[in-house]
Parts: sequence; C-alpha cells; structure tokens
Amino acid sequence: MRKILSTHPLHPRATSMLAGAGRLVVASALDAKTLAAEAKDAEIVIVRAPLPPELFAGASLLRAAIRHGAGLDMIPVEAATAAGVLVANVPAVNARSVAEHVVFTALALLRRFRIMDRDLRAKGWLAGREHANSTSELAGKTIGIVGLGAVGQAVGHIAAHGFDLKVVATTRSLRPAPERVGFLSIDALVEQSDIIVLCCPLTEETRGLISRERITRMKPNALLINVSRGPVVDDEALIEALRKGRIGGAALDVFATQPLPPSHPYFSFDNVIITPHMAGITEESMMRMGVGAANEALLVLADKLPVNLRNPEVIERYRRRFPAD
Repeated sequence: MRKILSTHPLHPRATSMLAGAGRLVVASALDAKTLAAEAKDAEIVIVRAPLPPELFAGASLLRAAIRHGAGLDMIPVEAATAAGVLVANVPAVNARSVAEHVVFTALALLRRFRIMDRDLRAKGWLAGREHANSTSELAGKTIGIVGLGAVGQAVGHIAAHGFDLKVVATTRSLRPAPERVGFLSIDALVEQSDIIVLCCPLTEETRGLISRERITRMKPNALLINVSRGPVVDDEALIEALRKGRIGGAALDVFATQPLPPSHPYFSFDNVIITPHMAGITEESMMRMGVGAANEALLVLADKLPVNLRNPEVIERYRRRFPAD
C-alpha cells in the first residue's frame, strides 16, 4: 500500500480523507536521520518539521513534499527540485488564526496583562488593579505591517475595521494597497508605528530586517510583534532595547532557535509575551491545513499536479521519474 509520511499527526478529517489512498504513517522522531530513513519508501511527505536535504537523495519513490501550512522554510526546495520531487503548500488557511493572535498579544501588552495577573495573584486585588493606570487602548494607534500577504492583510483588516487603527504596511508586492492601508518604506514604518507586526517570509532579504539600527529608531513605547520567523529580528539588539526600556514591549511567537531554551533572556521581561510558535494553530486552522494538505496529496497520488505547486521548474524531471499513465 502506498505510504504517506507525516511529520506530525493530522486532523481527523484529513486522516479520513487519506485512508483510502494510502497508509498514513506519523514519523517516530523528527531528527534528520529518522526522517530520512522513514521517507525512503514514502510517496508523499506532509511537512510540519524541517526536512533534511539528504532525505530527497534517498527517497526514490517520493513524489511530493507538501507543507502543512504556508511557509516553505522547512522544505529544502533546491534539494527537492534536484531530486525531481514536487513541492506544494497550503497558503492562507491559517491567516485568520495568526491575525487574531496578533490582536490578542497587542491587547495583552497594552493592558499589561502579564504583570497585572501576576501581582493580582501574588499581592492581591489592589496591587493588580494599580497597573490599570498605565494601560492603553488600541484605538487611534498606528500599526505597521511588514509583509502584506494573507496574514498581513488579515491583520490589517481586523486592525482597521475592528479597532479603528491607522494601518501602514511595507511589502515587496506591487499590487494595490487594500482599503485603509497606506504604504511606507520599512524605515518610515519603523519610525511611525506604535505597533510593528512582522508577517513577512524568511528570505535573504528579510533576515535581520529588524536590525539594531531600526530598533533604535522605534518609538519609546512601541511594541514589536513577530509572527513571521525568528531570524527576521536581531535578538541581541532587541534584548538590549528591552533591558534599557527603550521600547514598550514585544510579543514573540517565533525564534532563531526553537524550542527556546528556558534560560533565554526573553523569559525575564514582564513586557514580553512568549508563545511556542502557535499563532497559526487553532482547531479550525488545523482542520483547514490538514484538509488542504490531504487534497494536494490526493491530487499527486492521482498523477495530477498539486494546485499550489511551488517549484514548477521540476515538472519535466518529475514526469521523467513518474511518466503519466
């Protein structure tokens, strides 16, 4: 029976969809050696953890690597293409989940939720309530969105229409700005925004984009929210700014090293919210991502191309490996 390897368990609806097409196997471990070994006889790999490049060299039956989500940084696309393997993803399906997380963390920072909750529990009612005097509202502030893909657009829509924020953005795309979104350069956005939200993919262009220089140009009470990828931010510079009280706080869902070590300095700040790369994970989004990945897998197993093919240059090589019936 045809083997479908998934790095993680899938939503029950996705598992049910794949039941008649092959044998779904969840990886026993996520280290490079185990993934490469367990992919050797697989035709499909569904990806929620980084794949090693050597996996593709040894998987002679592998037709496609399908990302359970949008970002392709977990798949070494060049290695897959060289091996004649299709790469696909499921874009946009968790955009609403991530956007709601952005709003949740912005509100929690502005309302000083972490320190209020801590003091309420440890010191009592009045100690917790005292923090209300230095809280702030979302309305009327400027939110700057770096990257205006599906997530960035969802953030902008909720911010403008739900909370009456002024929305500005910077993006590589040349398409017209959505309603109530103004475009700025990255430097102008950093200087003018009260809340900076990173929604961009990790590329050579965006690696280190929020640099020491740009962090120093942020407003004194500005918040930085990162739901993109950890290396987009200069960690040392951000930690220094937090220690010196030069910015208002941060909400970080992604990190250069994951899992984040328990001794990491980010855990020491009351004005930093840490979440374990879960902004896009909800019951609803897991269903949408799982179903989307399963649909792409079923297309490939039916000898069709995936809808969201991300390395079209591989098609000729792929067809030589798997000639159409």
